[in-house]
Amino acid sequence: MPAHPLRPAHTGSTSAAGLDVPSFKPSLVKAVFRDVTPLHVSRSAARAAASVTRTVLTDIIDGARRAAEEEARKKLLPRDLVTAIDRDVELEVGGGWYDHSPTFKGLTGNVYGAEGVAVHAPKRSRSRKPSAVVGAHRFEGGVRKLLRNRGVTAVPAMVRELDGLASVFLTDLARDAAMVVREGGIKRFGTVTLMMPGVPADTRPSVPESVLALSTRTGDGRTIGRDDVLAATTIQLFGEVRQRALVAAHGATETGSEG
Repeated sequence: MPAHPLRPAHTGSTSAAGLDVPSFKPSLVKAVFRDVTPLHVSRSAARAAASVTRTVLTDIIDGARRAAEEEARKKLLPRDLVTAIDRDVELEVGGGWYDHSPTFKGLTGNVYGAEGVAVHAPKRSRSRKPSAVVGAHRFEGGVRKLLRNRGVTAVPAMVRELDGLASVFLTDLARDAAMVVREGGIKRFGTVTLMMPGVPADTRPSVPESVLALSTRTGDGRTIGRDDVLAATTIQLFGEVRQRALVAAHGATETGSEG
């Protein structure tokens, strides 16, 4: 794998790439990984996962901030989150959270089984088994730091939404990183192609070579390393937010060592 294949190219984004806000501590990241896999997580993998999560949440906050600014507000409301995701499909992450979110319940529609009968979300369990939803409160401090960094505040319900999205996204990232270790690489990438009538299709490769370079894994089978997290990022994200997340994660781990 070439050294630094994802060296950042300049973009006009004001998103999280390049930011060094210590929002989600490596210890928190490792705790989430422990909830879903017995594999060891290297320090650089934890830093990369924290950076990717920070990038995603910052993009979501920026989208919500733009929606709030249209109403001359600096305090974010849950409806700003809905507007942000409606306007930018790249921000729709952590889908498992939507079934538990007060904001998104009723917006996602009913789910029907094979016989056409509505399938209802399972009732809350009293089990103490860790889950992304149960552990969402762990992200509140990091979310509030990101909000301050972007010059906004949020009502408690909005903070809870961001907590939940961060927790579910990072949990999904951990699962995919563990899968990359088990399978020795990745064979699938998150991509979306938008087609418009009368406009020729874009024939350029949908997955950049720098991302394809992560498809073959090196390293032992007992440790999740930085590149496993980067590979998982290519599964979870697509488009510009994926590239920003990869660039930021590289920057956050360039001087670190595995361990």
